Order: sequence, then C-alpha cells, then structure tokens
Amino acid sequence: MLPDFEMIVRQIPGKDDATIFPTFDVHLGSRECREQQFIEWIDSIKGKPNVFLILGGDLIDNGTRNSVTNVFRATMSPAAQKREMAKILEPVRDQILCGTDGNHERRNRDVDDAPIYDIMAKLDLEQLYRPNMVFLKIQMGEQYRENGNRTSHYERPSYVFCVTHGSGGGALPGGVLNKNQRMGYALDGVDCLVVGHSHKPMISQPGKIVVDPRNNLVSVRPFKVVVATSWLEYGDYAMQKMLQPTSFAMQSIRLSAHTKEMVVTM
Repeated sequence: MLPDFEMIVRQIPGKDDATIFPTFDVHLGSRECREQQFIEWIDSIKGKPNVFLILGGDLIDNGTRNSVTNVFRATMSPAAQKREMAKILEPVRDQILCGTDGNHERRNRDVDDAPIYDIMAKLDLEQLYRPNMVFLKIQMGEQYRENGNRTSHYERPSYVFCVTHGSGGGALPGGVLNKNQRMGYALDGVDCLVVGHSHKPMISQPGKIVVDPRNNLVSVRPFKVVVATSWLEYGDYAMQKMLQPTSFAMQSIRLSAHTKEMVVTM
C-alpha cells in the first residue's frame, strides 16, 4: 500500500467535544511571516484538553536559489527553519494529529529532502506523516461503558478528514473554491477536506448524493471544505505578482463527542 493511503486513526476519549485548528502556510523564514504571533498562539493552546492541530504544509518558507523566493531576504536558512519550527511545536507535540508537505517543502527536488518529515521525526511523530495526502479518522468518546460492556460504534461518533496542502485554483476565491469542491466530490466517505496553499481562508459545505443499495436508501450527504488561513503579511511575492491581499482568519473545527456533528468557525 502506498503511504498516502495508510489511514491514520486517532482516538479522543472522554465526554468532551474536540477542537481542531488547521495549521498551514506559516512560511517560517519569510520576512512576511507573523512569527511572533504564531509563537504566541501556540503558547496559548499548549496543554489545553481536547485541542488539536493539523499540520498542512508550507510551515517553513524553504527558499532556494532556484525558487521564486528571494533567498537573500530570508530571516534564517532552510535548515534553521526546520529546527526552529520543531522547537516551536515541541510544547504541543501531543496535540498534533497529522502532518503533510506543502509546495515550499517540495522545492528542493535535486535531493530526497522532506522537511515536514524531518520536523515530525524531530518531534517523534513520523508515524503521523504522509507525503501528499492524509486520510485521518478521529474516533470520539469512550470505548467501554461504565459497566464494562463495549460501546456500540453507533454511539461513538467518528469523523473522516482528508488533509492535503492544495495546489493552483486561480487568483480569485471562486476558482479556489471550485477546485477544492471538485476534489471533495471524489472523496467518498470523507466528512471534511482541509486544504491551504491559496492563502484565502474560506469555508463551504457542498453535498453529494449517496446511494446505499444495502438498505435501499438514497440521501444527500453534506461534506465540508476548509481552506486554511496563512500566517503571512502582505508583501514581497504577492505584491510583485499583483495578487490581492487576503485577511488573516483563524478557523477552528469542533467535533461533538455525543452526536455526529461538525461545526467550523472562522
């Protein structure tokens, strides 16, 4: 089996809901990175019960001599970016659900380099890394009742995520949304597609027709698409290319521990 198709299964026990923060496009090492704001945010959530992170790529800027990024404007070298990101994330390592690469981590194609894997390995979380796309199943609630009997899976909500950095989509929000929703239609059984890359934070909830031949049922099943915010100030490359500024809008995904309910806020 290819690594990307090996599902990651995480158990979140207890009776409390869980909150997940999609963490994409930090671009540590860029002069436009909101580095201090990111560090302060990580500090604000560390140790909080049932608060988790999904790492979706472009955590570091990783500029090279052949990339569009002006490497001479970087605040630190790519190697230092990896070390610093691991240091920043270490206090919340137990709250990280998974991690995957972004296009900035894939820049150095002349060698077999995987910066997100290196960061995850430094945190002793390499088993939660996938190179291209993460399929993540989250099982909520207690596995056994107080009387010792095994809890029915119908009583324990489970949520399936697809996490990938994303690519393309165009300069306008409509193009980004259309590309990601099309991908969502190809992901049968996924409750939420989480992407980044475009730096255009947005949320949508399309639906797909689901045919259940076993029970002779036809229904419309919604799924969510979350395009994560970036941690970059406007300037440099975006200004050169006359790209429109985007706002910083942190999203959170709340998972109910009692009924199958997912609420995304921004």
